Amino acid sequence: MNAVIIAVTLMLGLSLVRVNVVIALIISALVAGLSAGMSLSDTISTFNNGLGGGAEVALAYALLGAFAVALAHTGITDLLSRNIINRLGLAPEAGAIKHVKVLLLVAIMAMAVMSQNVVPVHIAFIPILIPPLLHVMESLQLDRRLVACVITFGLVTTYMAVPLGFGLIFQEGLLLSNLISNGLADTLTVGSVATAMIIPALGMIAGLLVAVLYSYRKPRQYDAAKTAAMAPQHQGPLNTRRLVVAVAAIAMALAVQLLTGSMIFGALIGFVVLSLAGIDKNEISAQDAFTRGVHMMATIGFIMISAKGFADVVKATGEVPLLVDSIQAYIGDNKALAAMLMLVVGLFITMGIGSSFSTIPIIATIYVPLGLSFGFSAMAIIALVGTAAALGDAGSPASDSTLGPTSGLNADGQHDHIRDSVIPTFLHFNLPLLVSGWVAAMVL
Repeated sequence: MNAVIIAVTLMLGLSLVRVNVVIALIISALVAGLSAGMSLSDTISTFNNGLGGGAEVALAYALLGAFAVALAHTGITDLLSRNIINRLGLAPEAGAIKHVKVLLLVAIMAMAVMSQNVVPVHIAFIPILIPPLLHVMESLQLDRRLVACVITFGLVTTYMAVPLGFGLIFQEGLLLSNLISNGLADTLTVGSVATAMIIPALGMIAGLLVAVLYSYRKPRQYDAAKTAAMAPQHQGPLNTRRLVVAVAAIAMALAVQLLTGSMIFGALIGFVVLSLAGIDKNEISAQDAFTRGVHMMATIGFIMISAKGFADVVKATGEVPLLVDSIQAYIGDNKALAAMLMLVVGLFITMGIGSSFSTIPIIATIYVPLGLSFGFSAMAIIALVGTAAALGDAGSPASDSTLGPTSGLNADGQHDHIRDSVIPTFLHFNLPLLVSGWVAAMVL
């Protein structure tokens, strides 16, 4: 059996039985290399060399965590929390509570969407915004699995369908450029990509509607004592000066990130500004804020580092092209089956690597000539490659689209990464994406 399938299946299986994701990635990387015929020393060396690729992201997440904790102790996040709590207190009727739930979910989705383009901070907003709202969610008995689906929907669908910010990087910088460089018509534009991805995006919308209207519509209770610790820290009047400093720190962090292209230096500047003038020193010191922030994001950092090592081993096996080439041996001239298997293979690759952005260069070199040989149109090939890359971004244990929501929702230890983020997003987004991506390939 193909080493990629073995490794990804093993990684997912170990994660499902509650083996730590970092351990699951390391074990699966070793199995991938050995099953592909690599020596143990070569496998370990490749894995170790890949670890450095995840260090930058891990450090960025650690600093973002420190920035988030410091920001929470300025009182700025309490403004939103207090407004929602007051709204809940003024309208305790069932119908009004339902209205508040909707408003809260819409606000969180808006933040997720804007984090990809208007304010391109990606998942950095999650550990800042979500923890202070956990107390509100508990009061509303809101199922956090639904919140995870809402955040992941906003993150993934936006870059898939909207060519702005991260979406422009995905559609033009990666998808379009790789398709053209591998033989697709050079007359295609980013508008062609956006049009081809409309149908897959509709699949994401369908999955979200199922989550909202059916899967997680019922109330879910959490330990109130634990969520109480996440409640707004400032019960008295908010300090106007610290709020102004917090706004300035956010603006400076964003400006530095956009100018340098580095989340590390953006978060660093924001944390330094808050340390000097924004943190309530009676509640927490700058050192304690940094320590707590790093601790909050440490798990995500180690997962991202391990995921890069795993991805490098998977690439080094040389069995990704073999996995794709084997499609033709099974399907002959069956165009419909070819489209579905190409999508399924993309799902396995992205689930293992954990990044749709990293998947595109791997599969475009193989999918473009394969798609042309089956007679797919240029628009259909765009939809196939774009959907195959996005598949698995939602639902992968090592994806920031699932790690991000977990970093905020599990601030009080009541949201399991695998069972409450990975499985819900996999079921509600990857399955509809398979169907909608296949439909797009057949009708375009």
